[in-house]
Amino acid sequence: MILGMASLVRHLTFDCADPWALATFWTGITGGSLGEGDEPGDDEVEVVWDGGVNLLFIRVPEGKSAKNRLHLDLQPHDRTRDEEVERAVAFGATVLDDRHNADGTGWVVLADPEGNEFCVVRSTAERVSHP
Repeated sequence: MILGMASLVRHLTFDCADPWALATFWTGITGGSLGEGDEPGDDEVEVVWDGGVNLLFIRVPEGKSAKNRLHLDLQPHDRTRDEEVERAVAFGATVLDDRHNADGTGWVVLADPEGNEFCVVRSTAERVSHP
């Protein structure tokens, strides 16, 4: 067994065609801010929060070709799952699969403007009212 300091997750990194556009989409969805000094046309653009894991968007020449092996699950704070899905679509997301269940559980699978999948799950209030 190796002892010592553990590593921290600094970024979740997305390969993409347009880092600025995709980072701008994710700031709208998450309420994060663009990294200091990041500008349109940059090859790397960051979405940052105080004390959280940041998102990093890096320009690559190839397009997305398969399903994500890792995705984000978003839980709304001040709205319902369905209201958050509507808000994400207004920002440019696409609904890929609606996995609502009759009892109110479940989630919705969406894609960001470059096709990266993410899910919207129920808010805490929805989990309390329909466990």
